[in-house]
Amino acid sequence: MERRPAHVDLLDDTHTRARPRVVVVGGGFAGLRAARELRRAPVDVVVLDRRNHHLFQPLLYQVATAGLSAPDIARPIRTVLRRQRNAIVLLAEVEAVRPAERILQLRDGERVAYDHLILATGLRTSYFGNDSWRSLAPGLKSVADALEIRRRVLLAFEAAEREPDPERRRPWQTFVVVGAGPTGVELAGALREIATRTLARDFRRIDAAATRVLLVDGASRVLPGFPEPLSDPARRMLEGLGVEVRLGARITRLDGTAAWLGEERVETRTVLWAAGVEAEPLARTLGVERTSDGRVKVGPDLRVPGHPEIQVVGDLAALRQDGEWVPGLAPAAIQMGRHAARNVRRAVRGQPPEPFRYRDRGMMATVGRAAAVARVGPFDVAGLGAWLLWLGVHIVTLIGFRNRLVVLIDWAWAYVTFQRSARVAEELRHPRPGEDGAPEAPPAEPRADP
Repeated sequence: MERRPAHVDLLDDTHTRARPRVVVVGGGFAGLRAARELRRAPVDVVVLDRRNHHLFQPLLYQVATAGLSAPDIARPIRTVLRRQRNAIVLLAEVEAVRPAERILQLRDGERVAYDHLILATGLRTSYFGNDSWRSLAPGLKSVADALEIRRRVLLAFEAAEREPDPERRRPWQTFVVVGAGPTGVELAGALREIATRTLARDFRRIDAAATRVLLVDGASRVLPGFPEPLSDPARRMLEGLGVEVRLGARITRLDGTAAWLGEERVETRTVLWAAGVEAEPLARTLGVERTSDGRVKVGPDLRVPGHPEIQVVGDLAALRQDGEWVPGLAPAAIQMGRHAARNVRRAVRGQPPEPFRYRDRGMMATVGRAAAVARVGPFDVAGLGAWLLWLGVHIVTLIGFRNRLVVLIDWAWAYVTFQRSARVAEELRHPRPGEDGAPEAPPAEPRADP
């Protein structure tokens, strides 16, 4: 039986440690997989994350659009690893890596020593140098982001219901989604379905058909990271739902009351950002070559050049195979995490690392009810078949039986009733002039009902 360390001194010297210490930074798909794959290895595993939960990010848009509750797609990392006797989990944010000393500097001033390091911090939303837009157009990378988007969307409909003037109501019922990748496509489709199928029967003054959803991207097609044959059917499905697709267009200005597409001004109170990603600042502290978006260029075996004890996995890793970048998808992250753990085991046994080889399991994106696109092997699928495949893959991949069961029940209920089970938003807030944040719905003016 593997021993369970009764006490862990995070900065003990290598010579006093009974076994090598493997520190995993990040509890996403790659990091969690790496930690679990080391459960029988003769090492001590320390998992660090600034959040206490593993998040099933592909379904985060469902939380943002009130289809699921946050606990349905999140699970405490401690719960996932509670039976792994050689692992401990610490809630902490890593501020810097000091490779020469094999030490991690935490934001609270504490330090953590490591023998092997697996970096799996993922990426964050990029505003391409316009960081002042963060408060005006939330991204979708965390539970907090999803709840904020849900709040803004639901309260926009509430504000529209209270506004008697059709002209003043229109900006509340206009939603701009920036970025036509999978997240943007899924958000845009869900917003139209919410307006026309979910909320239409609950509101008395809103004209559901008047709800306008614009999907904006500077690329020439939707889902630019997908095979080209899937883009046209995805666009047709979006437009069939009533989404306005604007390609070759870029946001040039935001002010909380409107979005500018080049010189065109679109009045809107809700802008959602799904346009770009960049590496966390932590990647800069490695002092190695990175891509333009900050990802770390790794060797074929996922190791950092010059630092064989450090492996970078998941979305943070930049690796080319067969002339193409390994995609930032959950299957790729899981495969990288598994491979990093295998290389650690080989290093402990004194064996050289093996090169990583990504096995493409396909890709898929949902557009709306019974509408999705997918590539599986050499086959492209669109429509109901792709949607059923999307449902099955996501149910199976979720961590925890409870999560799978709850999500399956919620989806079945939503399919039959057109209702979304998580339509709960924070209370209405009225920021004072000059405070950050998107404008909130104004108090209703006294008036006599006709």
